[in-house]
Amino acid sequence: MNCWLLLPFMLGIPLLWPCIIAAENSKTEEVRHPAGSRLRIRRGWMWNQFFVPEEMNKTRHHIGQLRSDLDNGNNSFQYKLLGVGAESLFVIDERTGDIYAVQKLDREERSLYTLRAQVIDTTTGRAVEPESEFVIRVSDINDNEPKFLDEPYEAIVPEMSPEGTLVIQVTASDADDPSSGNNARLVYSLLQGQPYFSIEPTTGKIRISSKMDRELQDEYWVIIQAKDMIGLPGALSGTTSVLIKLSDVNDNKPIFKDSLYRLTVSESAPVGTSIGKIMAYDRDIGENAEMDYSIEDNSRTFDVITNNETQEGIIILKKKVNFEDQNHYRIKAKVKNPQVDAHLREYHTEASTTVIKIQVEDVDEPPVFLLPYYIFEIFEECPHGSSVGTVSATDPDQRKSPIGYSITRSEVFSVDDNGTIFTTNPLDRETSAWYNLSVTATEKYNIAQISSVPVYVQVLNINDHAPEFSEYYETYVCENAVSGQGLFF
Repeated sequence: MNCWLLLPFMLGIPLLWPCIIAAENSKTEEVRHPAGSRLRIRRGWMWNQFFVPEEMNKTRHHIGQLRSDLDNGNNSFQYKLLGVGAESLFVIDERTGDIYAVQKLDREERSLYTLRAQVIDTTTGRAVEPESEFVIRVSDINDNEPKFLDEPYEAIVPEMSPEGTLVIQVTASDADDPSSGNNARLVYSLLQGQPYFSIEPTTGKIRISSKMDRELQDEYWVIIQAKDMIGLPGALSGTTSVLIKLSDVNDNKPIFKDSLYRLTVSESAPVGTSIGKIMAYDRDIGENAEMDYSIEDNSRTFDVITNNETQEGIIILKKKVNFEDQNHYRIKAKVKNPQVDAHLREYHTEASTTVIKIQVEDVDEPPVFLLPYYIFEIFEECPHGSSVGTVSATDPDQRKSPIGYSITRSEVFSVDDNGTIFTTNPLDRETSAWYNLSVTATEKYNIAQISSVPVYVQVLNINDHAPEFSEYYETYVCENAVSGQGLFF
């Protein structure tokens, strides 16, 4: 309660002592008399604070009263209100000093108004009191619901994370006064997301409460509610959604789709030929689903490589196969992930396996000579039809086709169906000591299947020529030559 106390007149000057009955703060101020003398008076000019609740619906809400003790009720004093908000938000009854709020106030827009009060003596038009500041504070009511700050929320957490793993922290803000009771004290709760997630009521930290498998479900929508007034009746609330995605860990080993693969390879296929593909399936994704294939092949005929794009295993021919030697193979393939973290090896204890049966396809191959080349000898001057030697070729296929033989571009030799080479003209070593022949073998069941072999024939010498002088010699002898005398050429 504010008052003005009338001090005794001294030196003809009426002194006013403004005071606050409940206030202890004071100060001493020096007052100068017009005649030049000075008087020290005790001032206690501090106004009580006024409070007005926000959001009041009344057109005139009484806040409090300003009144001077000099006011004897004869209506000679006039009270005035000055400052920001005066007349627009706050008015004062000029006669009684009663202050009213005439508009609805919002503490979140402005929580404090500093005004000035003045008392005028209407008979003199002079101020009875010096201007004084006082404060009107807007008191808070719980009129703001909590709002989440950083929406939308999204978090990523590895699948199979243990209970208690922190996922994300959500934070809500309440515009009400945190010093006014529980209006801005928030608690968090989970409306959707159990039993996999939980939230700390006071911090908004979302944690895992149960292990989750990405291969069963890879994302979850969690709905969080924030309530003010620590959740008491009448509390306001706000909600937000959190999208939680599970990132993959390598908790699944690759498994072959089929337990048996049947492949074929032609015996004519060159080394390096791709003869087929095998495929395993991994429920993981990305690098956790990369494959590494291997095979067990005692014959060392086949190999496997991994296609890094498709993650397929490609079976290739490591060395040539022959239907007549071996017409089928049985090998075993394995698959694993190339990189597995130590703490996840329990999921990869035994590699997946499959069986691959490979059938070798027979190809109609050309005849094969027993030797890569032949060398025969025959004496010159042998009669027509003399045997030089025999070449031999066979059909490597199962049907064993009969073989026919021929000699290419030779007028001296011929060959029969048994592969025996005969002379067709006399041979003269002195004319040609060697003959280079090419004998062709042809399958009679398929004349397109042919092969050739080189045959070298050496003509051996016989003593079929008398010695001859290289030139004609003419000799001379004297008529009287004696026995033993040399001749002259």
